[in-house]
Amino acid sequence: MVNDGAGEGEGEGEGKGEGWLGVDLGTQSVRVLLVTADGTVLGSGSAPLTGRRDGVRHEQDPLLWWAALCDASRAALRTAPPGLPIGGLAVCGTSGTVLLTDGSGRPVGPALMYDDGRAKAQAARAREAGLAVQDTWALPKALWLLGEYGGASLRLTHQPDLIVSRLTGEPPPADSSHALKTGYDLERDRWPEAALAELGAPGDLFPDVVRPGTRLGEVGRRAADATGIPAGTPVFAGMTDGCAAQIASGALRPGSWNSVLGTTLVLKGAARDPVRDPTGVVYNHRAPDGTWLPGGASSVGAGALAAHFPEADPAEMDAPAMAFEPSRVIAYPLVSPGERFPFRAPRATPFVLGDPAEDAELWAALLQGVGFTERLCLDYLHHLGAPLDGPLTFTGGGARSPYWNQLRADILGRPARVPEQTEPALGMAALAAYGASGTGVLADVTARMVRVRTVVEPRPGRTAVFAEPYARLVDALRDRGWLPGPVAAHAHGRLNRDTSAS
Repeated sequence: MVNDGAGEGEGEGEGKGEGWLGVDLGTQSVRVLLVTADGTVLGSGSAPLTGRRDGVRHEQDPLLWWAALCDASRAALRTAPPGLPIGGLAVCGTSGTVLLTDGSGRPVGPALMYDDGRAKAQAARAREAGLAVQDTWALPKALWLLGEYGGASLRLTHQPDLIVSRLTGEPPPADSSHALKTGYDLERDRWPEAALAELGAPGDLFPDVVRPGTRLGEVGRRAADATGIPAGTPVFAGMTDGCAAQIASGALRPGSWNSVLGTTLVLKGAARDPVRDPTGVVYNHRAPDGTWLPGGASSVGAGALAAHFPEADPAEMDAPAMAFEPSRVIAYPLVSPGERFPFRAPRATPFVLGDPAEDAELWAALLQGVGFTERLCLDYLHHLGAPLDGPLTFTGGGARSPYWNQLRADILGRPARVPEQTEPALGMAALAAYGASGTGVLADVTARMVRVRTVVEPRPGRTAVFAEPYARLVDALRDRGWLPGPVAAHAHGRLNRDTSAS
């Protein structure tokens, strides 16, 4: 829905003239947005983060998150109108990032990031215990950390939990969205205690869990001095970065989908019921109102562009890439080893088929490879019977590229909305506004706050141009034993069909 800025029908808790803070703990930076209930951005700030990669390992120093938040929040608040009341804030983090903290809430080691793949053995044990987890999910990594740092009074902590504890002065309960990949059962609203006990995980390791939008506390004086956020500002339970971007897209009505293209690619949709996937690559978050947000996270994305062209200006590279539609070269642009969606293949590796004539052709192949994988994700969701008849929205850093947006719409063969703001931080600001209202529907809050900048229509005849190279990538993934044959066949069966509403 296009926001007209009128802001009519605001909930009592949202309050006219209030600002809402959204905090996004990303892979490469911490981002903070200050917005009003009608989506007007009053301030923004960001601060960089660094990590350590070594093969399948990916770590960050969790103390860097707080330092970056302090810088980013002060920058976001610098342009706020004097005396502006802050109605609340919420924090999102990378899904599956986990660490252990001691009884005082201090980290006892590094944080293992969302795509860290060192816990394959622990993941296999968890699946043997009956838990549908992937190798890079938080639970296997928590079990690995226990083996390294095991001791008394340790607490499993998700990325936002650490920041919230610094803001409020006490360890918070986890939100159910981040707890999903730690094994929390969203349909029964409880930890699977028997399975966790079988895995040797002590019961006191796991935090209490609350629904997103629940009030967790308020910003304390010490945190206010460090961040510039006024003391007493309410802090609400957040969601994962993928869910935050989905909220920011407004894709919350059943059948709507949001494609978040950042370092990696995340597709999140809305449904009345969970989407069942026997392979476990599609999983279901639960919205604050109890409906379901199915989706999955691929390991392809814009991070592959940075890996191949670390010094490139994307806008300058896009222009010559237009001459290669389609590229003769086929690329599967994984950011790191292993794939999570639309299939699970821990041994998957990036590849390029063919020899690019120049850098522009390789750049084009990488852009198209992300688009092809995105199409395969939608084909797999269709294979599972997921509702796909609502609007598609593009968000994430990749949505800043008009050329890539057009290319993706052409490959997918369906129109895509692009909001004015594509940041997950906006979704957290909206969630804070929803939490403060105490009533209402989250989709109604986002309908007022999310503003659609443009709708990208696929160019006539262009989808057919990309059908053959898409089929070649599907076949290459199948021939490597990564993509199941029935899924490949389903994708082939949809090659020449109108997928604009499915």
